[in-house]
Amino acid sequence: MMFACALLFLPVSPEGFSCALPSNAETAAAAKVLHVEGLLHGFLLLRSIEGEVLAEGEITQVAHGDKLKTSLVFHFKDTSLYQEDVVFSQHRVFRVFSYHLTQKGPAFKTPLELSLDASTGEATVRYTNSDGKEKIESERLELTQDLANGLITTLVKNIQPGASPMTLSLVVAAPKPRLVKVAISQDGEDWFSVGNSTHKAVRYALKIEFKGLPGLLGPLVGKEPPDIHIWVLSGEAPAFLKSEGPLYAGGPVWRIELVSPAWKNK
Repeated sequence: MMFACALLFLPVSPEGFSCALPSNAETAAAAKVLHVEGLLHGFLLLRSIEGEVLAEGEITQVAHGDKLKTSLVFHFKDTSLYQEDVVFSQHRVFRVFSYHLTQKGPAFKTPLELSLDASTGEATVRYTNSDGKEKIESERLELTQDLANGLITTLVKNIQPGASPMTLSLVVAAPKPRLVKVAISQDGEDWFSVGNSTHKAVRYALKIEFKGLPGLLGPLVGKEPPDIHIWVLSGEAPAFLKSEGPLYAGGPVWRIELVSPAWKNK
């Protein structure tokens, strides 16, 4: 699943920023596959940290030949839309082939679309500026093997217990597309119950690294962005449980969680 990295593409304000790109795309190792992904169809809720339901979500994952496509959609009560699609392979390591993100409506400060072709490094952002005019920014990036757009939750499920912190690359829209790093580390354990049984969840913390940008992040978003947290069921079959963090830079902390169906009488 990828919806926690819905929280991590992190588009920022139209003023944008620049950051240093890696000089060698081969230096960053791709994340290893420990648990193979397969067919998936699930339902989600997006809530405020106080518990108010803001949007209903749906995630699907299907195979197309030797690749998988995962799609996540959130429909907001205020008619806003958030959708991301990623195509990837999982032959020993996870590899992103393409990524597309759409966010529009009053829930987002900057309506935009981000399209990424990982095979060529071509990234294009369409956004609406403060004057209401549509702009297009394209950039050919030197992408690294650890590219994680749309796959953060999947990759977190593949972290071995007690492993060292992991650093991955993300393409962000600023609105010019740029590469940044995200550091993922284990942040503790929590317990939850299902019926009369108790289970352990591993809590991970994700922090965006803006290296080479001292003093710039604060003016961009107004304050240091909070860490993003993801809870994963521990054990032989790890599974996403929930995540908490901003969906866009400077945005509020929102919670994404699984939802069970409510059956209706005929």
